[in-house]
Amino acid sequence: MKKNYLLTPGPTPLPPEICESLSRPIIHHRTPQFQAILKEAEEGLKAVFQTKNDVFMLASSGTGAMEAAVVNLLSWGDKALVIEGGKFGERWTELCEAYGIKPIVLKVEWGKGLDPAVLKEYLNKEHAIKAVFSTLCETSTGVTFDIKALAQVVRETEAVLVVDAISGLGAVDLAMDDWGVDVVVCGSQKGLMLPPGLGFISASKKAWKLVEESKCPKYYFDLKSAKKAIDKTDTPFTPAIGLIIALNEALKIMRSEGLDAIFKRHKKLAEATRSAMLALKLELFAPDAASDAVTAAKVPQGIDGEKLVKAMRDEYGVTIAGGQGEMKGKLFRIAHMGYISEFDIILGISCLEKVFKKMGYDFELGSGVKAAQEVLLK
Repeated sequence: MKKNYLLTPGPTPLPPEICESLSRPIIHHRTPQFQAILKEAEEGLKAVFQTKNDVFMLASSGTGAMEAAVVNLLSWGDKALVIEGGKFGERWTELCEAYGIKPIVLKVEWGKGLDPAVLKEYLNKEHAIKAVFSTLCETSTGVTFDIKALAQVVRETEAVLVVDAISGLGAVDLAMDDWGVDVVVCGSQKGLMLPPGLGFISASKKAWKLVEESKCPKYYFDLKSAKKAIDKTDTPFTPAIGLIIALNEALKIMRSEGLDAIFKRHKKLAEATRSAMLALKLELFAPDAASDAVTAAKVPQGIDGEKLVKAMRDEYGVTIAGGQGEMKGKLFRIAHMGYISEFDIILGISCLEKVFKKMGYDFELGSGVKAAQEVLLK
């Protein structure tokens, strides 16, 4: 008998309350009953986004929300600055190019953060930049960017700051209004503890001026249509009814715990995971900008990274993530976001140790579990 454990940076495990809510009979979306759920979910999202702005729900993955940001803010030929520090930073560039936006790419070494002074230098050179696209947690590298510091730089310009918070919201602090972040996009399957299928986007007043001017083609992702609907507690098209009902339950769980407690819990799980990696004589991929949502570690010399991930999943039912893009086979990633507990982490590290031993890696058995437990006991 084999149980399955999910320690990937999306999708993440589902709490029992979410599973139960997904099994309920469907209701019609143009009814007062669904409107009440929709309204409650909207208010709950504002609390998680830490904003007073509307948060629009899209029946899409997080990438749909990213596309919505591009097509609603910009027009053909506009210039945008893209901070590329991993696979998902690259996605902003690809989306811009798809719609005729001219991306100016600020390359950041994978595994590193960005010095705000470098961003300021780029913006001082290019005054025509309308938007700066960044990432809160770069899933492919395990890096959390200092969005608060980047926002301070962008705020002094005419440009807007757009943040992909898909792998960070609900796990890592992002105070949209207080920090002056103009647009935040998110997806449902990570810190929000839901299945994939919902995308979210919120825009500031500064960003909304660009929405009014945008000439990019759009229909389904038109935020002006979404705004007309949300003002009536409605959606412009058929929403993902079951997922929104489940979202409401997830937001209740988060509200009960409180954002500060959620961030503290994620930080502790991250510290335990990182301590375990170091005890196993592994090198962290992002030691100076490590995320509290996911830990990336380099695969040791002589070990096949792809076989490591496959063995943990297929032989023992413990699913972690491998490297992406240029780091495929060179690193592995363990998530500690959403509905992942202390003992999920202990189990995952224990399985990692077992597979490492079977693959011939030399280390002291139990050292990773011991290091993690010592952090968790504090």
